Amino acid sequence: MTKSFDVMGMHCASCAQSIEKEVNKLAGVEGAAVNLANEKLTVEYKDDSVTDEMVSQAVEQAGYELVIPTMTQWFNIYGMHCASCAQTIEQAVTKLTGVQSVVVNLASENMKVTYQPELVTNKTIKDIVADSGYEAKEKETNPQLTNDQSDYKQKEINQYKKRVIWSAIFAIPLLYIAMGPMIHLPIPSIIHPNTHPAVFALIQLLLTTPIMIINHDYFSVGFKTLFKGHPNMDTLVALGSSAAYGWSIFSLWNLYQGDLHFLHQLYFESAGVILTLITLGNYFEAISKGRSSEAIKKLLDLAPDTALVVTDHGVEEREVSSVSVGETIRVKPGEKIPVDGRIVSGTSSVDESMLTGESLPVKKSVGDNVVGASINQNGTFDYQATKVGDDTALAQIVHLVEEAQGSKAPIAKLADKISGIFVPTVIVLSILSSLAWYFIGNQSIAFSLTIAIAVLVIACPCALGLATPMAIMVGTGKGAENGILIKSAEALEITGKIDHVILDKTGTITQGEPSVTNVIASPSISKDELIEIAVSAEQGSEHPLANAITTYGEAHHIQQKALDYFEAITGKGIMAKIDDNMYYFGNEYLMTSQHLQINDWEETVASLANEGKTPMYLANEEIILGIIAVADPIKPSSKQAIEQLHQQKIPVTMITGDNTQTAQAIAKQVGIDHVRSEVLPEDKATEVQAIREEGLTVAMVGDGINDAPALATADIGMAIGSGTDVAIESANIVLMNDDLEDVSHAIALSRATLKNIRENLFWAFAYNTIGIPVAMGILYLFGGPLMNPMFAAAAMSLSSVSVVLNALRLKKFHSKSK
Repeated sequence: MTKSFDVMGMHCASCAQSIEKEVNKLAGVEGAAVNLANEKLTVEYKDDSVTDEMVSQAVEQAGYELVIPTMTQWFNIYGMHCASCAQTIEQAVTKLTGVQSVVVNLASENMKVTYQPELVTNKTIKDIVADSGYEAKEKETNPQLTNDQSDYKQKEINQYKKRVIWSAIFAIPLLYIAMGPMIHLPIPSIIHPNTHPAVFALIQLLLTTPIMIINHDYFSVGFKTLFKGHPNMDTLVALGSSAAYGWSIFSLWNLYQGDLHFLHQLYFESAGVILTLITLGNYFEAISKGRSSEAIKKLLDLAPDTALVVTDHGVEEREVSSVSVGETIRVKPGEKIPVDGRIVSGTSSVDESMLTGESLPVKKSVGDNVVGASINQNGTFDYQATKVGDDTALAQIVHLVEEAQGSKAPIAKLADKISGIFVPTVIVLSILSSLAWYFIGNQSIAFSLTIAIAVLVIACPCALGLATPMAIMVGTGKGAENGILIKSAEALEITGKIDHVILDKTGTITQGEPSVTNVIASPSISKDELIEIAVSAEQGSEHPLANAITTYGEAHHIQQKALDYFEAITGKGIMAKIDDNMYYFGNEYLMTSQHLQINDWEETVASLANEGKTPMYLANEEIILGIIAVADPIKPSSKQAIEQLHQQKIPVTMITGDNTQTAQAIAKQVGIDHVRSEVLPEDKATEVQAIREEGLTVAMVGDGINDAPALATADIGMAIGSGTDVAIESANIVLMNDDLEDVSHAIALSRATLKNIRENLFWAFAYNTIGIPVAMGILYLFGGPLMNPMFAAAAMSLSSVSVVLNALRLKKFHSKSK
């Protein structure tokens, strides 16, 4: 068997030899060869005794790093109830050899695992999760198949509903019978504690036992995790209710023995009502958590189920999942477009608001691209499928949103650390406080037991565990609804801290569709000749300015001449040979590099630049022949977008390759604070880094290939959705609508989400900080009341639900008016 690996850190032939020498020392290796040119190590194995890890260690021994192939798999997790559950699963899976990273998200109930497939399999991961008391199932990425989790969630809600109803049927009479005599409610004499105390206790046992059976999950999961050494929320509930139930049976036995002292030591109603209230809380929480993922559901619902496929035998209706790339699809008025493609016949207007957030229909004709799930307004057209399944824009959006919702924000680290030790700490506090009241406070066993149960039941790691992920889920979902795709929770958090925004000019502030505005020829050449040379020279270029020149030439019916030679000079312009004459077409730098005099043209160039136009020199090897000015119209929303950033107290810098005068003119029109002009494409990232080094948290907004390094360098890269795939790949946030105002909307959304997270964490910490000491009897110590375990259960349930409901308030966030 032979395998290849990438190696990092090599610089010379001796590096390669050092690696080969170390790897060849391994007993199970037949031979090892390193290719310095492509930085790859090829290993031929004798048998299976050598693992990738052993090869990696040998390479590290030589002083280099082996890149072992990894894969990332998402799993749906079933059975989690609190932050301790998530911590338990993370810790268990992390221990597996070959697993590089694990992230379990309680709110979205999924797990992301990056691992080496040579060392660990999906089955191994699912087995270790099952051994921890939960269930893991591979998550499909195809939007047509991602409703499995939604179905499970609805099933879970229905189960909780049934449990609540049946528990309440027994808990309500149980509570009436147990508490009625204390407040002088009418109780039949046959079960009244004053006349038949044993029957009074027995009827409570008969009413409580069905509640224990109905809610047996708390005990099966709670005790299982306790015995495995990683207790969770179910453990606290199981211990508390079991203690109440067990002591009550002991009291019942003593009552039958004639000891009426135990009449006041019955806790059946506490056990039954605790379980009922906690199940009710879980029911409300499940409903609320289901609402948090509505953004994904809405996106999934956009896709049609069927498509009209044009074949040699006519038009046939098929499931969208069976459509292949290259097939022709027909779309009628009012129908949703099934998959991505390019129109081959017909015209129409298409509503792409699901993708861009822009409600105005877009005109489409032959050659134009259409996006799956957008709506055909009028006209029938045929189009060829170019992307299907996981490759469609909708699938990618769903994937991005799910990735973001499943990731963890840095702000969650503190809550995670506390959740990891929370349940064991609560159990210890419960025992210690109970013992303290019994031995030091000279209280009865019943009193001490009340303290222990209350502490166990009131503690809630759920609130801590849900505080951050719930807000992240709702925040990223709200962003997706408004065409703002945030790729990770970390990006969402950092965006709220941005204090400086850097904008690329072309395609970001401007429309990216420049046009020729002025043609000024020298006395030695006519305007038509000048344009003819320019059009002929630019036919080899793909630059936006070149497109403006060629479009102008076509409009004026200028014929192109044959191009003998062409060379693009990055950041300066082009040089081209036409009819054995060399021409130079570009900016001032290009002219001066060819030692051409520009003095006579400086006033003209300055005047054009002050109008926000980009003047370009056209010269031969001797003199400048003329000036062609191009202007790129500013987007209507740019000025308003920058005003919104200023309202958020965020200064704006524009980076452009344009000359200083042109850049300053455009900056003045839209209200930009700082300008860095005449910046070569390869230097954009350096400029971004320089601003970051001033201690600022920087967002870079761009749309072109040459923006990708700068986007990656910034703290947050924002790619305009109409930009290139490279720019979008390099960005942390994708603005699907070609609207600069979405920059401020993204920042506002992030700040609102961070505020919500801080509120959730504050109340979660405050609840436990106040609730646990009260349950331990701190108020009673100073003459106050003792907390009843039933009230503790109600408070615990309320804390989780309140955190979820607070997160759902983000759904009311309005990023912009449509």
